[in-house]
Amino acid sequence: MKKVTTVLLLVTLILSVPGSAFAENNPLTKLGRGIANVLTSPIALGRGITDAYDKDGILAGVTVGALTGAFNVVKRILVGAYEVATFPAPIPSMYEPILTDPEYFMSGE
Repeated sequence: MKKVTTVLLLVTLILSVPGSAFAENNPLTKLGRGIANVLTSPIALGRGITDAYDKDGILAGVTVGALTGAFNVVKRILVGAYEVATFPAPIPSMYEPILTDPEYFMSGE
């Protein structure tokens, strides 16, 4: 049973990759987007620190960057969990993404 669940999860993720034939907004895209946000959320901490360090130096990186990154981790986890829990429902309007900055972490940046 565990193998079947793993295979179904992988198939769902593959079908939900942006640029695939299923890239329009639909329940599987919403589910994949939610799973991707939850799984990649920890990377946002390092990204926040790195961005602040590059822009304003080491002190900004370990203070403002860490706080910004931690906020983004929590944001992505909560939004991802919401999208996973509500993927069958067309909310928001027709499965549109909640996060657009970017929709998938590290895409389009």
